[in-house]
Amino acid sequence: MPTGRCHCGACIYAFDDAPARTSVCHCSDCQRCAGAHGVAWLAVPSEAFRLEQGEPALYRSSPDTERYFCGTCGTGLYYINEVALPGIVDIQIATLDDPEAFAPQVLIQLADAPGWVATLHTLPKFERFPG
Repeated sequence: MPTGRCHCGACIYAFDDAPARTSVCHCSDCQRCAGAHGVAWLAVPSEAFRLEQGEPALYRSSPDTERYFCGTCGTGLYYINEVALPGIVDIQIATLDDPEAFAPQVLIQLADAPGWVATLHTLPKFERFPG
């Protein structure tokens, strides 16, 4: 059973089923809410998702969109939009205890991505901070 949590450990979740899809979203809402160029998401059926600990805070970034995050440390956890994605809880992959288990399959909303996202693969790479 896959599990995940916020940075401080106040909010813990689990889910039973395999994801419906995985993606990295670059929409302007994800960028603003995460403070990043994109957010990796894992879609699971709503009935398979459950909170094990804590009570995440809710931010409605649009009338139909519910973004849940830890009210203590601020970690974004999951997203629900019953109009756009009925019956789905979209979990932020980076909050999983094993994010390697659910690699993104597609990049979406690239129309909103900063132009430099297309060239990130050309930048110098370091396993840790450069010396």
